Amino acid sequence: MKLYLIRHGRQCSKLCNVDVDISEAGYNQAILLGQRMAEEGIQIIFSSGLKRAIQTAQIANYYWNAEHFMYPELREISYGEMEGLSDEEIRLKFADFLAEQNKMEYDIPFPGGECAGDVVRRVIPVFRQILESQYEKVAIVTHGGVIRCMVAHYLGVDLVNWRLMGTELENGSITELEYHPDIRRVTLERFNDYAHLTAHPELLRRSWVE
Repeated sequence: MKLYLIRHGRQCSKLCNVDVDISEAGYNQAILLGQRMAEEGIQIIFSSGLKRAIQTAQIANYYWNAEHFMYPELREISYGEMEGLSDEEIRLKFADFLAEQNKMEYDIPFPGGECAGDVVRRVIPVFRQILESQYEKVAIVTHGGVIRCMVAHYLGVDLVNWRLMGTELENGSITELEYHPDIRRVTLERFNDYAHLTAHPELLRRSWVE
């Protein structure tokens, strides 16, 4: 079984983890994603219940024509008191927390929010349900924090190091896991693959100036 973990398209706000629509760039990212994976034979789509994930799945699904189910457990990691703030506000208000987090000594939760272990505990039941199904090609449209935490989990990496799973995942990128039922093991086949976006530099994160 192949699991395609897809980061949602670019949202229309840079504030921390606000539930908003995708932007025009996000719409275009989702189209390119759908086109690239049109021949993969996606059989079913799961997404979080946040707008940016739902809309990405719906747009890409124009090319896949698969059933789409929403699971709130696939939502982004909770940033707690940081949510709704700008990057600058977060750096000023939570400098002590960020310094402690950067030591990577413990899997500490965001103030009033979640840690990586919390994410894995709520997502694992959904993944287990998927892995026990008869599907062979599954798309999971979710969020950067979820993808990084789950990759760390399946690779056996200490969850304190979840943020080492890529500096930033591109919006609309593909991370592919493969489940081997004979040995009950998940392997990482590709990570943060955004080849379908490289011909459009305005869609890459380094160009996000909105």
